[in-house]
Amino acid sequence: MDQRFSHKTALVTGGGSGIGKSICLRLAQEGARVAIVDLDEESAGTTLDGIHSQGGKASVHRCDIANHQAVKELFVELNNQYAIDILINSAGIAHVGTIEQCSEEDLDRLYQVNVKGTYNSMAALIGFMKNKQSGVILNLASVASSVGIADRFAYSMSKGAVLTMTYSVAKDYIGDGIRCNAIAPGRVHTPFVDNFLAKNYGDNAQKMFTKLSQSQPIGRMGKPQEIAALVAYLCSDEASFITGCNFPIDGGFVTLNN
Repeated sequence: MDQRFSHKTALVTGGGSGIGKSICLRLAQEGARVAIVDLDEESAGTTLDGIHSQGGKASVHRCDIANHQAVKELFVELNNQYAIDILINSAGIAHVGTIEQCSEEDLDRLYQVNVKGTYNSMAALIGFMKNKQSGVILNLASVASSVGIADRFAYSMSKGAVLTMTYSVAKDYIGDGIRCNAIAPGRVHTPFVDNFLAKNYGDNAQKMFTKLSQSQPIGRMGKPQEIAALVAYLCSDEASFITGCNFPIDGGFVTLNN
C-alpha cells in the first residue's frame, strides 16, 4: 500500500470502534503515526493491537471529547509531542426518535458529543495548524445533515451542525494552509448496527437489517473500510485542491432515492 502519510501524525477521535477504527487502521497502513482518542480505552486498545500487528505506529489516549478542558490539555500535549498534521472527528453518538421522543436530556447529550465534541477538537488544534500554515481536518457528518430522515431529529440536528462548522472553518482558514472537509456516510454496517438491531428487534433483526440495507439504492450498507478509503484520500496530498466540501458516501441514498 502507498505510504502517503509517512512522517505525518493523525489524531482520530472515536478510533476504538466502527468507522473510526477502520480509519485508524487505514492511515497506519499508509505510514501515519496515529493517536487513537476514545472514551473506551479497552476498545481503543484493540485498534492499537491491530495497528501494531501490521507494523504501524500508534498510541491510545482516553478522553471525553465533550469535556473542553480535557480535550485542550490532551491535544496540546499530543501536538507538542508529535505535531498533529491531520485531525479526524469520527467520535459520535446516535439517537432514534422524533422531536416528541427526544427529551431535553437526549438533545443535550447529542449536542455535547457530536457538536461540542467536534468544536472542542478543532478549537484545540486550529491555532497550531494556523501557526505552521498547514493542516487537514476531516469531519464525519451524515446523509442526515442534508436530507430529512424519519425518526432522527436530534441526530440530524447534530450532524447538520457538524457540516456547517466544516464549511465555516474551511472558509475562515483557507488562507492559512488548512483544508477542512466532511464526508456524509449513509448506513454503514458496524457493530453498533448489529447491537441496535439485536436490542430493539430481537428475532426480526435480520429482516430489519435487510430492510435498512435496501433503503440505499445500491442495495446494501457500506463497509467501514470503504469509508476509511475515502477519508484517506481526502486527508492525503492528492486531495490538496479540495476544501470546504461534503462528500456523500451513501450508496446513492441522497441523489437516487426518488
